[in-house]
Amino acid sequence: MDTSLTSTALHREPTLRFMLSHPAHTVSLGFGAGLVPVAPGTWGALLGLFIARWLQPAWGDTAYFTVLAGAFLIGIWAAQVTGEALGKSDHSAIVWDETVAMALVAGMFPDSLREQAIMFLVFRLFDIWKPGPIGWVDRRVKGGLGVMLDDLVAACLGLFLAAVVIRLW
Repeated sequence: MDTSLTSTALHREPTLRFMLSHPAHTVSLGFGAGLVPVAPGTWGALLGLFIARWLQPAWGDTAYFTVLAGAFLIGIWAAQVTGEALGKSDHSAIVWDETVAMALVAGMFPDSLREQAIMFLVFRLFDIWKPGPIGWVDRRVKGGLGVMLDDLVAACLGLFLAAVVIRLW
């Protein structure tokens, strides 16, 4: 029997009971955002946007970005544990990667809902399309680190694109 994470024999769909059965599942499923049946990654990214709009102004840059670094590291562990339990390393219900990456992107534009909304669209496009280095990371880096890292790369490419556009205009 194939025991790899991609085995369909081991693949299962998460439920609320599953999410609440382990702290890693609660985190990696975005506190429930990943359980939304349509576009869970988008819901996870919306959670990240909400977090940025709410916490970044209250905490300031140093605390906010320090907590995001911790959330990224916790996400590696949570995505690994949940991926193993679901039988699929990067299950679509695992949305903490989108949450943290979007919180990073939105935190770079704390005063502009318009720019945050544009970056939300750019980030989701990059995350879904996976051009260049995003796709490379997605294909080659596995486990919890791979789940978190491809979204971080998508966020960085989105921020790079934003910087170029801002500089040119």
